[in-house]
Amino acid sequence: MFIPFFETLRNHAVPVSLREYLSFLEALKADLITYDPEGFYYLARAAMVKDERNLDKFDVAFAKTFEGLDQITFDQVLEKVDLPADWLRSMAEKHLSEEEKAEIEALGGFEKLMETLKKRLEEQKGRHQGGNKWVGTGGTSPFGADGYNPEGVRIGQEKSRHQRAVKVWDKREFKNFDDTVELGTRNIKVALKRLRKWARTGAHDELDLDGTIRATAEHGYLDVKVRPERRNAVKVLLFLDVGGSMDPHIKVVEELFSAAKSEFKHMEYFYFHNCLYEGVWKDNKRRWTEQTPTWDVLRTYGPDYKAIFVGDASMSPYEIAYPGGANEHWNEESGQAWLERCRNQWTSTLWINPVPEKYWSYTQSIKMIKDIFEDQMVPMTLAGLEQGMKDLTR
Repeated sequence: MFIPFFETLRNHAVPVSLREYLSFLEALKADLITYDPEGFYYLARAAMVKDERNLDKFDVAFAKTFEGLDQITFDQVLEKVDLPADWLRSMAEKHLSEEEKAEIEALGGFEKLMETLKKRLEEQKGRHQGGNKWVGTGGTSPFGADGYNPEGVRIGQEKSRHQRAVKVWDKREFKNFDDTVELGTRNIKVALKRLRKWARTGAHDELDLDGTIRATAEHGYLDVKVRPERRNAVKVLLFLDVGGSMDPHIKVVEELFSAAKSEFKHMEYFYFHNCLYEGVWKDNKRRWTEQTPTWDVLRTYGPDYKAIFVGDASMSPYEIAYPGGANEHWNEESGQAWLERCRNQWTSTLWINPVPEKYWSYTQSIKMIKDIFEDQMVPMTLAGLEQGMKDLTR
């Protein structure tokens, strides 16, 4: 049944061989992926693309082969094609018109949303597909997976598509940023070098051996010469938003992380998700078991540190303004309270946002974070980083 896919790849100049196609079929037969549309895509790409220059051509061929699948009803498909129903349900993402989306209203605030979820879970007895009330899949209910509701609670869905859920009731795993990634350009390092003016202090001078030997020979007595330390001695605290809506920005954040570790001799970093709360962590694999209390960070690192937050600031406004509004856990205090404590402790603070600046005004949470930081938010561009570093030197 995948021969048309193979032919489409060849027609789009993807040099896939019969051996590679058979390897793809063998992988499917071995159940390397099970009812997972995204896994199917990556398996096909891994098996049949051997040169990264052909990735774009593969994507075009893949999209053309499976075009319209999300518009076919399940009954029609099950009558004509022998494919697992659960797979098709996951692939058939809900498509709504703007009028239909406009009709989906919030239930009346965060407290009402959580109260309604509790009642639904008590009333519901089994699985539900589609619809606008029960906890299920593919519908417009505020609770469930693979559907659409701009202010809902996402339950049982592997990853976000609309990035609009108020709360996520699933355990999710995030990757650590790779601080050894090779930078594609030197632009980020060049921008961060603006902070080097802070390092010109005697406490961080280093011995100039050649200069000492030359001066001693000239003067006839030991004449020690020193030079300013070449590495940046400024103290930096880096807080990195990870997971969820930050996934599309992983590459540029890794480049920033790598450049920062190279430029700043005295740097500590911590991860958080969406907004800062009572705990941060060093390892995303252990973010629930090995958290560092934010109070400890505030007490440990003095006001001489520069605090830099990196994140898209894109979340539900509840996550910033309300106790209990955190996306994945119950927070006793609002995210705004913790951010304000940080700004009081570290007077030099900056928020770096990978979202293009022209879109900031369309997201309420970005405007809220920007207000908390008193406009100390810059885009993650060369000009933005240079401006941010300039602001931190004041």
